[in-house]
Amino acid sequence: MNKENYAIVRGIDLPISTKQAIELCNFIRYKSVIRAKKQLSLTLKKKLAIPLTRFHKDRGHRKGKIGPGFYPQKATKHIIDLLNSLEANAQNKGLNTEILFVKKAMANKAGTAAHFGRQRRSMKRTHIELIAEEKEK
Repeated sequence: MNKENYAIVRGIDLPISTKQAIELCNFIRYKSVIRAKKQLSLTLKKKLAIPLTRFHKDRGHRKGKIGPGFYPQKATKHIIDLLNSLEANAQNKGLNTEILFVKKAMANKAGTAAHFGRQRRSMKRTHIELIAEEKEK
């Protein structure tokens, strides 16, 4: 990969579920950045469900042909913010934002921080990395 042709953004210790982040990354991978943002905004309005491919135990089916699906609100907002930042990074590098597509979308589990008190509960944390590249026509 040539460093001049792609842009990177990393979200470190985001307070979202890792399972939801993995499903969202699978949903936006290999799509154009504009299309991914448009579809995620429809998910925020609960018009388009994110299809579940891996973590779908006891989930109901949604309208259409996708099978089990869900509408993750909090995780979707964080992914949209990362896509906006990715687009700004690409524009700063001089890339054409009209033909950008998400080449790599990866979610990893981060370290857990503890809630204080008598109940020992841990907070959900996730690292997300997005890489966009210009697609040649």
